[in-house]
Parts: sequence; structure tokens; C-alpha cells
Amino acid sequence: MTHDLTPSKADKFTFGLWTVGNPGRDPFGSETRPTMTPAEIVDLLGEAGGVLGVNFHDNDLIPIDATEAEAAAIKKDFRAALERTGLRVCMATTNLFGDPVFKDGAFTSNDADVRAYAVHKTMRAMDLGAEFGADVYVMWGGREGCETDAAKDPVESLQRYRDAVNFLVGYSADKGYGYKFALEPKPNEPRGHIFLPTVGHLLSFIQTLDDHSKVGVNPEVAHEHMAGLNFSHAVAMALWQKKLFHIDLNDQAYGRYDQDFRFGSESPKAAFFLVKLLEDHGYDGYKHFDSHAYRTSDRADVVEFARGSMRTYLALKDAAKRWNSDETVKKLLAELPQGGLTGGEGAPAKYSLQTAQALRKRSFDREAMAARRLPYEALDQRTIEILMGR
Repeated sequence: MTHDLTPSKADKFTFGLWTVGNPGRDPFGSETRPTMTPAEIVDLLGEAGGVLGVNFHDNDLIPIDATEAEAAAIKKDFRAALERTGLRVCMATTNLFGDPVFKDGAFTSNDADVRAYAVHKTMRAMDLGAEFGADVYVMWGGREGCETDAAKDPVESLQRYRDAVNFLVGYSADKGYGYKFALEPKPNEPRGHIFLPTVGHLLSFIQTLDDHSKVGVNPEVAHEHMAGLNFSHAVAMALWQKKLFHIDLNDQAYGRYDQDFRFGSESPKAAFFLVKLLEDHGYDGYKHFDSHAYRTSDRADVVEFARGSMRTYLALKDAAKRWNSDETVKKLLAELPQGGLTGGEGAPAKYSLQTAQALRKRSFDREAMAARRLPYEALDQRTIEILMGR
């Protein structure tokens, strides 16, 4: 029953320099693994096998205080690693959260000079991403928010955010970069209250932009789980609006801090329904594993972490195919009531006066409707059994 779980570049799996390159540091302890250069991280991903690409923040690749000579040397080594492994750069982003200058935010800082610097830094990072062929640009507002509402007018802050995104979309167009921008939500951490905290917030915000056709979302499993939300429902909203431009796969215990566990390691059933959703609806974008190995891992275990991330996705993809073709599942689904908005097979869903009048006059048997069987326990149990290989 087990199918081949060997990944290939056609699967479009990617990792960030900051993911497999994470040295095991956390807020309570220093590094447990040696820091790797960008080129060494690319080599590790090449060793894992089947990876399409590597992604970076600007300062993952080039330290913020690097000289021109140092930057040139790093880029040379990085490019050579890409060539020898066959990996490519798929996505780029900007670190607008780490440096003390962004202590009050970047695009939404109260300091106009900081806001200008944030746009300046992002333009330079877009140049860097384009230099290496990235075609998706992710924007995460990790410091865009506040700890106290006394600090900022949230309406003015959203306008500042909008102005910055509009500016950068215009810059991409003028430079001919062709970026698809993917905005990434998160409810909290590192700030107590982050603006645009969920996928729904961002989808609404995007509609206010001057050219929202170029802007979508980059939802992350852990970020929605931190807020206790159903990630598949958030992704479904993005798919429905054709705004799923990128996705971050990891795992997370509900309500905890940002744990960035290996995909599927905490909530395999939730991961299954996510993979099923992506595959059933033909998502063809990059699948980025924005996670990192346990702090206990050595280099060899980090390689297994990368392989395991991809293998889990492929195993769940195989399970989704088996679920869709399973005779028990088909039988249970066939028992569910069918029909359109106004009842009956193929009934019209759009309003017309004639349809409204007919629906208004229709009588309903509430007791009969309430008695209809909905075998969801059986359906969920069969799902569990499929995931357990039964």
C-alpha cells in the first residue's frame, strides 16, 4: 500500500536558509549546532535530495552590515552552491523585524525616517531576490503592530501599510521583476498585537490596494494555529479568491508560541485535510517548509528533518488519493443530502424574482429534514483508518 515517497523537483518543495540553517537557538538558550554559511545550507539541501529551491531574507544571505566586497564573495559562493546542487531561488523576503531600528515597526513605525528606510531596504532586497531569479516576494509584518493601543492610531497605521505595499508593487513593475507578492499574517509574536493578524484580515486589506492583482497571501500553518483557527479553512478562503500565491508548511500545537515543528508532526489529521485541499483544488505553487529541526538535532538529523518534511507531504498526498477513491468513503458521501441553493438537483443559485417567489411559497418538512442521516462519525473514523494505513 505504501507508495514511493521520494520527492522530486516537480513537487515544488522549498526551504528557507533560516529553516534548515537554524542553529538551535531559542529565547532561553544559545546555539546547539554550528552556524552554516548560505552555501553550506544549499549543499545540505542538495544532500537531502528532491528539493526544488531555497529562499532567503536579505540578511540571511548578506549580513546587514556587510561590505560590498564581503557581499560579492558571499554571492559568488552561494551561486556556485546553487549550480553544483541544481537548486534555484524561488522566493525572497526582507528582514524588517530583527534590527533595533524596527523596534516600533517598519512600514507602520511612527518615525517617518524608519518607514522610508523600510521601503528602501525592501527595494534593495527585491533587487537581490531578482538577481537570483526569485519570482515570489513574501512580506511578513513581524513588527507591524503594538503592545499598547496608546502608541498608534490603527487606522493611520493601516494606511501607512497600504502606501508601502503600493509603492513596492509599483517598483517591481517599473523594474520588470514580475514579482507575485504574498503577504503573510500572524496574530502575535514578536509583537503583542500584530496588524493584519489572519488570512481573512489580509484578504480584505489586499482589495484596497491600487493593483491587487499582483498581491496575494502566504498563509502559515503555525500562525493560524496560534490563534486557534482552522488552517484549511483559511487556505480555502485564499484558494476561493485565487489569492494563494505561496504557502508555509510546518506544524504547531494550538495556542502555543511559534513552534515551527516539522510539517505533520503535531496534527497529522489537520495536515492531511490541508494536503487534500491543496491537491483537490490544483494548487501548483511552491510548498515552502518554514520550520526547523528540534534543538537536539545534529547536522545529520537536520537532513532527516528536511527529508521527513517532504516525505510527510507525499504520504498525505497518497492518503488523499486513497480517501478520494475509497469505496466506504464514496458510500458515506453518497448518503449526504445534495442539491442547490433553492433545493433539488441542479437548482439555480442566482437570484431571480421568479425563483424567489417560488422559494417563498415552498413548504418544508422540518422533521423529515432533521431526520436525514449525516454519517460524519463513520466518515471521520474511515479517515483515521486510512491515515493509519488500514
